Amino acid sequence: MRPEEITKKTEQLEHIKPKDVVPLPPPYDDYEETPITELTEDQKRRWEHSLDGVSALTLPKPESPEEEARLVRAFLSGLEKLLSRENNWTFLQPLMLSLEYCAKCQTCADACPVYEMSGGKDIYRPTFRSDVLRKIAKKYLSTGGKLLAGFRGHDIDLNWDTVARLAELAYRCTLCRRCTQVCPIGVDNGLITHELRKIFSQELGIASEEVHEKGSVKQLKFGSSTGMIKAAVEDIIEYLEDDIEEKTGKTIKIPINKKDADILLVHNAGEFMAWPENPMAFAILFDAAGISYTISTDLVGYDAVNYGLWYDDVQFARVALKHLDVARELGVKKIVIGECGHAHKALSVIADRLLPGQMMIPRESSYTLLWDIVKSGKIKFDPSKNDFPVTLHDPCNAVRLMGLVQPQRNILNAIFPPGRFREMTPHGVENYCCGGGSGFAIMSSGNFSDWKRLVSGRKKLQQILNAFQGEMDPSIRKMVCSPCSNCKGMIRDMLEHYEVFEKTGIWYTGLVEFMVNAMVDQEKPYIDWPDDEDDDF
Repeated sequence: MRPEEITKKTEQLEHIKPKDVVPLPPPYDDYEETPITELTEDQKRRWEHSLDGVSALTLPKPESPEEEARLVRAFLSGLEKLLSRENNWTFLQPLMLSLEYCAKCQTCADACPVYEMSGGKDIYRPTFRSDVLRKIAKKYLSTGGKLLAGFRGHDIDLNWDTVARLAELAYRCTLCRRCTQVCPIGVDNGLITHELRKIFSQELGIASEEVHEKGSVKQLKFGSSTGMIKAAVEDIIEYLEDDIEEKTGKTIKIPINKKDADILLVHNAGEFMAWPENPMAFAILFDAAGISYTISTDLVGYDAVNYGLWYDDVQFARVALKHLDVARELGVKKIVIGECGHAHKALSVIADRLLPGQMMIPRESSYTLLWDIVKSGKIKFDPSKNDFPVTLHDPCNAVRLMGLVQPQRNILNAIFPPGRFREMTPHGVENYCCGGGSGFAIMSSGNFSDWKRLVSGRKKLQQILNAFQGEMDPSIRKMVCSPCSNCKGMIRDMLEHYEVFEKTGIWYTGLVEFMVNAMVDQEKPYIDWPDDEDDDF
């Protein structure tokens, strides 16, 4: 499909069918996939869905030709601003280079898990949405663009169908940036997709509800995208302290709002609610290692999430500034980012690009700090307590983007018996996204959950199953280590849908849970399995 075809007057440009997607390895090689749920007639009447029959945004259809025209003008105005230094000084240079120098070699398509798993649907090529944007810019914003469009190869119509399909298409990419990594000249189609989302958010008020209203807006209002307020965090921490004593026999106080501690530890707040064993494990390890740290209960300070990262620089900056303000108010020496990949990117990489240098405070990944704890010898570990196969998922935003490849591997090799840890193929900076990146893990509007299951999360499930081939007996318990709460959410959803634990014995958890499980003085197993009779959580 050529980029110009995005303007076609048709009910649906592309169809995703189970027979088109790449098969999964055993024991799912004969699995009968459930097709994507078709939208109801009422939903089709109200929502834009003509890209691929999927609605991630539940985007309302304009009520009149005048509204259509207004939205098209707003899009073009936003694109013009995006390409000006005054309005986009932070990302203009890499954006312009990426728009100007793509060689159309399609090397990136072979690296894209969404394109591959869809069975090679052209609309999911990393270059497709970029080419559409490139052609619109050349026709409508360059001198003589409309007059010479046919001669220059950018004769594309900018109408509401084009705009609506681009809006949905901007949310068919996990922004894993694997395409950027393999590009021989460094074209960043992930950045182009991000900037496209920014136009829709800032100029048209269009964004994923889960990422915007229920994400960054809710976080700024209540302190967390989960809706947790300060009192709730304090109650949860008391609960965690009680559970730590039950699980370990140790009385441990989790320091709250402690002034002048060495470290402000920030978790993805989803851990407190969905995986409390993770912040508990951090508390156990930091206590045993004698680390001076604190957790904040101030607004935003207890949730490392920053969904503005995925779609809107303004929303991003509002949240990031709150994180830095909390750290300065407490007088800590540095911020340590818990097991959340996109919090790593937000606080460590993008904050440096968007915020003034004088506002910065040192930030460190928990991965490196945890490896320092292991190396220090302050905690004694018994690898035999982790005597089961384990593989490692590499979160895109901590590994590919930041180069944090080795610390987590060093830890697993130190706390597991020899031969128990095995790598996925490929791994490290060549890893594949969990399928829940760029906000997808929390997005479930319309029938988008079906698309995630059938397309975006499929490559990671394939990798997980391949890592344990030869050991698929469900009586052999096996673990995926996923040191990122966003990734854990997506992996959980895939494992549960396909009943992977019941059929293969494969489950998942974070990194710190394995560390506590292997502590010499940990009498009871810390890790819980789905078939455990006594569930402490």
